[in-house]
Amino acid sequence: MRNVFNEEDTMTHPTRSLRGRLRAATALGAVALLGLTACGGSGSEQAASEFTGEYDGPAVELSYWNGFTGGDGPFMEKMVEEFNAEHENIKVTSNTMQWADFYQRLPAAVTAGEGPDVGVMHLDQLSSMAARNVIVPVDDLTDALELTGDDFTQEVWDAGVYQDERFGVPLDVHSLAMYYNTEHFEKAGITEAPTDAASFEDALKKLQAAGYKAPFWMPTLWPSHLMNLSLQWQNGNEPYDGEASKANFATPEGLEAIEWQRGIVEDGYSPSNVAIDSQYVAFKNGETSITWDGIWQFNDLEASGLPYAAAPIPTIGDEQAVWASSHNFFLPRQAQPDPDKADAAKVFIAWMSENSSEWAGSGMIPARESVRAEGALDGMPQEAIAEDIDSMRFLPPVPGIGAVQTETLEVGVSKAVLGEESPEDAMTEAAENASTLMEENKASFGE
Repeated sequence: MRNVFNEEDTMTHPTRSLRGRLRAATALGAVALLGLTACGGSGSEQAASEFTGEYDGPAVELSYWNGFTGGDGPFMEKMVEEFNAEHENIKVTSNTMQWADFYQRLPAAVTAGEGPDVGVMHLDQLSSMAARNVIVPVDDLTDALELTGDDFTQEVWDAGVYQDERFGVPLDVHSLAMYYNTEHFEKAGITEAPTDAASFEDALKKLQAAGYKAPFWMPTLWPSHLMNLSLQWQNGNEPYDGEASKANFATPEGLEAIEWQRGIVEDGYSPSNVAIDSQYVAFKNGETSITWDGIWQFNDLEASGLPYAAAPIPTIGDEQAVWASSHNFFLPRQAQPDPDKADAAKVFIAWMSENSSEWAGSGMIPARESVRAEGALDGMPQEAIAEDIDSMRFLPPVPGIGAVQTETLEVGVSKAVLGEESPEDAMTEAAENASTLMEENKASFGE
């Protein structure tokens, strides 16, 4: 397992920022929580006043923790400034840190009674934090605002629920996308973005014939496992079973996904050993023709001047699906709850959700359909990706699932793509290890 504190995750490089943050989120957050002593009682037991949707109490100052240290940071800070300008009795002060630090510091700070009043985290961390009583339910907030799955995709809405209680309010969704060099496509005579396995392979062949020897580099590490999850879902496979006690990476459908990835190398479309991030750097430098990466790369590509376009990743399998994640607002558990601060924090979350059109500038897709319908994405590079928002899939709300992936799926995908082991051997080993870790997590998290 790669050291999650090494330079790859410092998040100062614009092309690495969100990749590093997501790896930190999945690798570090759940691991750090394993040693946290529960604060006692379930999330629903923390006393709180009934939320009315407004705050007319005395002036309060809220500490807001987030990890938006990259190009998305200015967009978040602008939203905070606008909120403060509209609310004379609420002042929100941002404490922005690297996501790796965020997931390490939050549990300890909450336990010590020094946590924030409100925060935002990645979706796949909610269940881990909820299981350790670091965060509290927000059902009263969503009920008061009449927020339901009707204004979100059902997938992202359901993923914020742990043990029948809601712990997060989605701010955005962000998925993989397919980026392609429009000059390369024009030279190869490709007039439309490929949409399925056949048209994708046809495009690769045409690109090679046009002189682009390795048009699509298959990464051995990030985001190769996210590509693999997308392909598994496209093949109708659920990587984790409903009880979250077994991994299904080595089913026939799962193996078909990893065999396709390895086939890209064997068929000569990609070098055999693509180091982390090099596939994206090569694409941005015009060395490759196609790459699959997150929509967080839009602003970086726009600034680069590269002639490119973006489209949803092709449906290589039988059904349209793509890996995605989401930033969710949350409320930390408080050692000494302050009803005024609690209500003010809920007003802040409500305002940020309702005004999330500003957040589209960061390259993300606002999670609320009503915000998108008002034109938040008009003319934005992620507009075409958002059209397929219903096909975006999320990890199940299972405590520790991020660390399981880091230690098993990422390893298996890497071995198979590199050809160090056969796809079947690599994924069988990964699935067995993941199943063992998930069973251990049930005991660790009190499942």
